[in-house]
Amino acid sequence: MTVNLLDFDLEGLAAFCETLGEKRFRATQLFRWIHQRGATDFDQMTDLAKSLRGKLQTAARIQGLSVITQQESADGTIKWLFDVGGGNAVESVFIPEDDRATLCISSQAGCAVGCRFCSTGHQGFSRNLTTGEIVAQLWFAEHFLRRHLDTSERVISNVVMMGMGEPLQNYSALVPALRTMLDDHAYGLSRRRVTVSTSGVVPMMDRLGEDCPVALAVSLHAPNDALRDNLVPLNRKYPLAELLDACNRYLAHAPRDFITFEYCMLDGVNDQPEHARQLVELVRTHGISCKFNLIPFNPFPASGLLRSPQPRVLAFAKTLSEAGLVTTVRKTRGDDIDAACGQ
Repeated sequence: MTVNLLDFDLEGLAAFCETLGEKRFRATQLFRWIHQRGATDFDQMTDLAKSLRGKLQTAARIQGLSVITQQESADGTIKWLFDVGGGNAVESVFIPEDDRATLCISSQAGCAVGCRFCSTGHQGFSRNLTTGEIVAQLWFAEHFLRRHLDTSERVISNVVMMGMGEPLQNYSALVPALRTMLDDHAYGLSRRRVTVSTSGVVPMMDRLGEDCPVALAVSLHAPNDALRDNLVPLNRKYPLAELLDACNRYLAHAPRDFITFEYCMLDGVNDQPEHARQLVELVRTHGISCKFNLIPFNPFPASGLLRSPQPRVLAFAKTLSEAGLVTTVRKTRGDDIDAACGQ
């Protein structure tokens, strides 16, 4: 059985090359061919010795994911549905903006957390993605977009692990994927521009801070435990006080000096003035450096929930801002192709 080289970060690839009797610098050359040039055929790799190319052809492969569908929004957003086998599929979304180009990547087929407002959570959990399946989403999108936009320059500047799944419940596959994204011989992304989003898996937040600190976003969605228990069931295991303490510990390692709190605005559920006041009190009590990203809910039938009216979202944002908390309202992108957050 051949190994898929997309499963390796540079350290892993160097170890694999050693098993073939090859020196470390060969792994660096190979890594560049795969990730910087998007090569799939070892014969293309003309600066590798013919003997090494022969070994690779018998022992290894570079295998991406099959695209089931590609949809392009009127605003330039592109959504891909990738086949990961066994009847499962995952989505990635490319979001172009004036000052950045972001790829939203999935970490699991389905999700076990079961947040009430999340379409993926209602599907249930199938399996974790491998490192190669996580990296393959970036590998495909980056090289597709270079051809699509007719450029040799890097297209994707930011990655957010905010697609399907809870990244920190797939930790062993996530970390090598992050290291590949950050590696200058691969995608060379800044730690500040790679964001892991979590619903609050406290022990793994601590490990990520030690192993591979990148920007962190926390799916908060409620200002008190009673409401968060209902919206984000993981809160029953790691309640708000534990979660916010973990956020403060993470900041000691983080490349940014704040945590982003995601807050999905749900009509009549978590969008009242008292909820905004409770949020201000919560972060002040814990002394946490943060910014809030208010997300207009994208309704789907199984949720039984509705989007907060825009005036209420803006009033909520005003309360947070006037208390000195940096607050943004996420622009809804790609909702004409069901590519917006929570869909």
